[in-house]
Amino acid sequence: MSIKTTEAKLYYALYDFFESAEFHLLMDKKQFRKNTPSGFVNVIFSVSEYQKDTDAWVEVHIGCRNDQIEQIAQQFLNVNLMDFRADVNTLIISTGNYNNVKYFRYKIQNDEDLNDACDSIMEFMNLSGFSFLNSVTKLSDIDQILNGQAHKPSKYLYNQVHRCYKGLIAAKLNDNPRYTELATTYRNYLLKFASETELSNFERLVTYLQYYGNN
Repeated sequence: MSIKTTEAKLYYALYDFFESAEFHLLMDKKQFRKNTPSGFVNVIFSVSEYQKDTDAWVEVHIGCRNDQIEQIAQQFLNVNLMDFRADVNTLIISTGNYNNVKYFRYKIQNDEDLNDACDSIMEFMNLSGFSFLNSVTKLSDIDQILNGQAHKPSKYLYNQVHRCYKGLIAAKLNDNPRYTELATTYRNYLLKFASETELSNFERLVTYLQYYGNN
C-alpha cells in the first residue's frame, strides 16, 4: 500500500472517531487538531516508506502548543522557519515513547493491517491519549512536565536544548518559585551540550525574562 493511499485511508478511517472528540482533520499538516484557550492539542501522523510502493510505516505523535510560551521561545530559537512557527508544538511525544517502547511504528501492508492499526490508535487514545492531552492545556501543567525533573532529560520534547528554553519560559510565566534554580540547571546543561549560539541565545532569553511582565 503506497504512502498516499495509506494516508488517505488512515484519515478516512479515523475521521469520525476524532471528530466526535472535536479534533478536526488538517490534512495538509497531517494531523487532527483541537483548539484550546491557550493554543491547541493535536495527533500527528507520520507515514513513511517501508518497501518501495508497497508497504508503509505509520508513527503517531501526540502533543500540545501553548501560544504564550511559543511566542517568546520562537524569538530565541533559530531553527523554525517563519511559515511554520504558528504550528510548532510545545510538547510532543510518540505513542511508542509515551508507553516507553522505543522505535514503535505500525507496519501497513494491506487493509487488514490498516484496520488493526486504527483500532490500536483509537484504543490508545481512549485509554491514555485523550486524558494526557486534556492534562496539558494549562500553563501550570506544562511547567510541571518540563520542570518537575529539570536535571533529567524530558521525553516530551525531542530537542533537549529547546526544553531548556521552553522550560524556563514556562517557569517564568507560571511564577515558579524555583525559577532561578532552573535557570542555573539549564545553563549548566547548555554549557555541556549546546553550541555557542544556543548558549548566547539562552542568555538573551534570561535577560528578556528578567524584565518580562506577565500582565
